[in-house]
Amino acid sequence: MGSITLQELEQRLWAAANALRGPVDPADFKTYVFPMLFWKWISDTWEYEHAQAVADYGDDLTVEVEADYHQFDLPDDVRWQSVTNKTTNIGHQIAVAFRKIEQANPKTLGGIFGDAAWANKDRLPEASLRALITAFNKTPLNPTTVSHDMLGQAYEYLLKNFADESGKKAGEFFTPRSVVHLLAGILDPQPGDAVCDPTCGSGGMLIETINLVKAAGGDIRTLRLYGQEVNLTTASIARMNLFFHDIGEDSKIVRGDVLREPKLHDANGALRQFQVVIANPPFSLDNWGADRWAADPRAFCGVPPASKGDYAFIQHMITSMDPETGRVGVVMPHGVLFRGGAEGQIRQCLVEKDLLEAVIGLLR
Repeated sequence: MGSITLQELEQRLWAAANALRGPVDPADFKTYVFPMLFWKWISDTWEYEHAQAVADYGDDLTVEVEADYHQFDLPDDVRWQSVTNKTTNIGHQIAVAFRKIEQANPKTLGGIFGDAAWANKDRLPEASLRALITAFNKTPLNPTTVSHDMLGQAYEYLLKNFADESGKKAGEFFTPRSVVHLLAGILDPQPGDAVCDPTCGSGGMLIETINLVKAAGGDIRTLRLYGQEVNLTTASIARMNLFFHDIGEDSKIVRGDVLREPKLHDANGALRQFQVVIANPPFSLDNWGADRWAADPRAFCGVPPASKGDYAFIQHMITSMDPETGRVGVVMPHGVLFRGGAEGQIRQCLVEKDLLEAVIGLLR
């Protein structure tokens, strides 16, 4: 099969997602569709790379030589066709395959498939799972069919559609593209910059910095991308997103609560600093860890109220900013501009330290 258009790919992927409609809540589509999409892609790509190796070496091909052709190690029993052709307990077979793939690629793919209950037939009926497999079988996902650019764009398309389907839950993993584009454009990422999103969601803001550098003719290979995300499923989605955009191995997405346990540190154990820090943190987060903040060096302007973590995220981001060349851009609720008490004192401190460049109000 030859290459397909972006529109065709988007339609086929959305049709695959719709195979789950009915027994699976649309808010949970992403939990199942993205791991299956990633697995299909790495399996089809492995087969393509294997064919290349055979064509180049023929009978002289050895295991050691072929390893140089592959980005990931995929043993025979975990590839798409080997598993999806099984006739019983397909969900359990998929779960086992995912764990084996992660174990075979611990540095690059450890934990990337998340923790969905694939074997739970009440949550994911086997008929629905087989319909999903059948839909994916219609589209080879190797370099002769889809490029990285096309796959990345299709992934963003799915993210937006899943966000639309999820309604209020969408904010956990998706920021509207117009907001992302505006914020990233203001920060003006440059080749060679280290970029961090401490609440990275599905990775959209990190991807936008790549797009902007590429559009300006810069070398995206010199960018270094970092993120932290508290939600396991969403962190996995972000990691897949970077791989689909061909920047997975040059990036680092860690999972955890960035206010209670920031995990991006330099060689000395201090909070790592970046040229670009960009985020859309959860608005006015309650129970964010204020009890630990007084002794935290990030609280350089004070401790925000326990019921609203907005200024904790802001102070974390400023502390993560390179003091010479760093820029911070953050999406916040309008209340941070007006609320008094501890927040008013922190706001005054930030202004007096000349840390505030601009405020842009966005209205629906």
